[in-house]
Amino acid sequence: MDLLIQAAVLGIVQGLTEFLPISSSWHLIVAPELLGWNDPFINSAAFDVMLHMGTLVALLLYFWADLWRYLRAWLASLAERRIGDDPDRRLSWLLLITIIPGALLGALGENFFDTFFREHSAAFLVVLMLVGAAILWLADRIGTQSRQLEGLGIRDAVVIGAAQALALFPGISRSGITISSGLYLGLTREAAARFSFLMAVPIIAGAGVWKGRELLGGGLAGADVGPLAVGFLAAVVAGVIAIVGMLGYLRRHSYDIFVGYRLVAAAVVVVWLLAR
Repeated sequence: MDLLIQAAVLGIVQGLTEFLPISSSWHLIVAPELLGWNDPFINSAAFDVMLHMGTLVALLLYFWADLWRYLRAWLASLAERRIGDDPDRRLSWLLLITIIPGALLGALGENFFDTFFREHSAAFLVVLMLVGAAILWLADRIGTQSRQLEGLGIRDAVVIGAAQALALFPGISRSGITISSGLYLGLTREAAARFSFLMAVPIIAGAGVWKGRELLGGGLAGADVGPLAVGFLAAVVAGVIAIVGMLGYLRRHSYDIFVGYRLVAAAVVVVWLLAR
């Protein structure tokens, strides 16, 4: 029962922090340490993959109509060998462009990013959390917030995609860095978040397939199905709630609350390190 509770809590943490600009990977490293949870299952690749699949399902549930429209537009552009003035065709190709930098860096540095920050000093995590806070705070003030998704071009997709690659460092946050880069490029707060969420579909799906290839005949085969299922479902529900809440919140508010949360979270870890 304890393992089921831990799986549920971490599924909720993953679902919320994947879409809020506060870094899911940072929380999945720090939370078990703070709570004293040291079961090998919690840090297993199988559990990590299942949590991310939960957030992928949350995205598919919320954005299914948009994704279906973009998929049809992309297939039409291939069939006709032209993009033309169709904004859906253009956006579908821009979304594909954004995954290239992160996919390359993830494939080349998979072992490093999976192990380094779990095995070394938490001071790294504190610094990265503060860096992410500074980037988000500046972006929210410097950006003109005058552009919508229809105005994005290839240069914008390359910039946001390159920024997404930095999310491999826990504490930077995939949603946080892509939202920040979108704000720097002049997107409105809601448009930056929406594009960040749409970008997450191919990158999370790709990462799940890439990591899952090693688990089909190994870790996943011997994993405890109960905690995997509980973590997965918790991530789905929390993910949908986070997406709906985030997009609604940004229609009226700034990102300051997330900057403040980052500062408090970093301070908590510092106090914990000093006390320990």
